Amino acid sequence: MPVTITGKNLTIEDIYNVAVRGEKVQLDTDALARIKKCRIFLEKRIEAKETMYGVNTGIGELVNVVLTEDQIKEFQKYLIYNHAAGIGEPFPIENVRAAMTARINVHANGFSGCRPEITLTYIDMLNKGVTPVVCSKGSVGACGDLSPMSQIALSLMGEGESYYKGERIPTDKALKLADIPVPGLQARDGLAAINGSNVMNGMACLQVYEIERFLKQAEIAAAMTLEALMANMKPYDARLHQLRGFRGAVTSAENIKKMIEGSDLIAKVKVKVQDAYSMRSTPQVIGAARDHLRWTREQVEIELNGVGDNPIFLPDDEVVLTGANFQGSPISVPLDMLGAAVTMVCVLSERRLNRLLHPALSVGLPAFLTKGAGMFSGHMLSQYTADMMIVEQKILSAPASIQSIPAAADQEDFVSMGMNTALKTRQILDNAYGILGIEFIAAAQAIDFRDYSVGKGTKAAHAAVRKVVEHLDIDRPLYKDHNNMMDCVRRRDILHAVEAEIGALKTY
Repeated sequence: MPVTITGKNLTIEDIYNVAVRGEKVQLDTDALARIKKCRIFLEKRIEAKETMYGVNTGIGELVNVVLTEDQIKEFQKYLIYNHAAGIGEPFPIENVRAAMTARINVHANGFSGCRPEITLTYIDMLNKGVTPVVCSKGSVGACGDLSPMSQIALSLMGEGESYYKGERIPTDKALKLADIPVPGLQARDGLAAINGSNVMNGMACLQVYEIERFLKQAEIAAAMTLEALMANMKPYDARLHQLRGFRGAVTSAENIKKMIEGSDLIAKVKVKVQDAYSMRSTPQVIGAARDHLRWTREQVEIELNGVGDNPIFLPDDEVVLTGANFQGSPISVPLDMLGAAVTMVCVLSERRLNRLLHPALSVGLPAFLTKGAGMFSGHMLSQYTADMMIVEQKILSAPASIQSIPAAADQEDFVSMGMNTALKTRQILDNAYGILGIEFIAAAQAIDFRDYSVGKGTKAAHAAVRKVVEHLDIDRPLYKDHNNMMDCVRRRDILHAVEAEIGALKTY
């Protein structure tokens, strides 16, 4: 079913479905009417020769340069040319599709002043699979994601390159093959296509969607390890966390308790009076990540349905307002901390991994989870790999949102650096899949050595791991196991297997 763009009710799930799953989009009829109404208002102001930023003036430090009528016609083209200044490898296709969907939703509010042909062309491109090639580096996150958005906007002139049916080809060829007319650019069209934080916000949508599901997998891995280490499960009684009051901790405790229902650990296995922090504070740690994630989702969806543009045209009030609604800080700040929260969850995962491998801490498990310790090293080196990735995550967890460097002759003297945030959060999450995958491997190996029954959810998770990685009897190269399990976590195979067995785990 197509996603209807209204300007006001787009969700992270909608962005994911369009960007990743290839869902079609359609523009709400009222939204199209708003776009047309705003354009009529703008054209009247142009005819009246009113000075308007980015319409008949230069931009940035050149705001005081008033353009002639002939220059107005050409200005939008050169604006896109000089802003398409990125560098580096192209973004994945889903990032660009997410950004285009977000920008369409900005236009749908009816305050951007572009011709409807601009918005409708982007919709056509999404629906027919024409995706511009966009360099991944170059945006400072104010005035929005100008550089990558300009590479997308080149397509409005039939320029640049695009992906179409698995090929990277000139955009004019792709548009012709897809039967999409080239709209060209008139007054205001170019700036209306680029002046918002839509790339970083589109990426944030995809990352929030994935991290919501990553945290469930982190709880599944924790449950497996807790069972393997014969943990005292009293710290996972939801009543304990309800007394403190943090929603995320309550959810995390309930999810883990649900995983181990039916386990011998609850009634038949003798456990310690109290375990180490890494075994009993998982709800508090993952819960803190959940609570921050909930706020990040709220911020991202506010931005998704807001008017991130400059200037903004209010046809009903007959007013043109200039400001800084393109500023990416409302997204870069929560996304910075979300990356750090994922790192925190991974640090906790590695500490549980350490207890599985350490013969003095593993409650009778063989050293490094191998019966032939000495001749064999088991999973000793798996910890090295996890540790390396965690250090990289820690480096990447330094906030980008405080790293402003002034530009444009100090007219743009504070910028959000939100693209840096989105790029590094993506790297943190990619590492997280590998780190958690290594805990899954070790926890499954440890469970193999226990002679008691584990919970229904844990059994399902163990079986899902064993579909990807065999028990390590004698040493073998582990890089294939690590990479295969990382891909398994990224695909959420274990989560799907567990939820098929015990029902959906909670998100918030």
